[in-house]
Amino acid sequence: MNKTISNEQHLALGFAAAWNRVERRLDHSLGAIRGISLAEYRLLRALGDAPNSQASRVDLAEAVGLTPSGVTRALRPMEKLGMVSTVRSKRDARLAIAALTPAGRDLLSDASGVVDDAMKTMARRLPDDGPGFAELLEFLDNIGR
Repeated sequence: MNKTISNEQHLALGFAAAWNRVERRLDHSLGAIRGISLAEYRLLRALGDAPNSQASRVDLAEAVGLTPSGVTRALRPMEKLGMVSTVRSKRDARLAIAALTPAGRDLLSDASGVVDDAMKTMARRLPDDGPGFAELLEFLDNIGR
């Protein structure tokens, strides 16, 4: 069996390992400080970024990489805690729109600060002579296009 992996495989595995560490760190920080998971933060962030802080479950699913039924299951406890609400579409009564509540906006703002702090701590480990933050963001935005 070939024990040598290509640079491309090494890059893929490196991305997976790095994401795993980032996800664990953010899950821990968000859970300890704000009582939410990274998955919940991502849903709140997607809602906060949507027009009028409202979006369909299909749009949220596309934004966070879940199925619409996965989004519905994830939003249920958030709705019970008052972070989001369900609004029926005026054009189609079958369509349920998720909306960020004022409490959800406050939580999103606080949680965004937690994410910023955690990422700043991790970014301190970047080499001084390596790519800057802007270059890394551009690189990540271009992956998979």
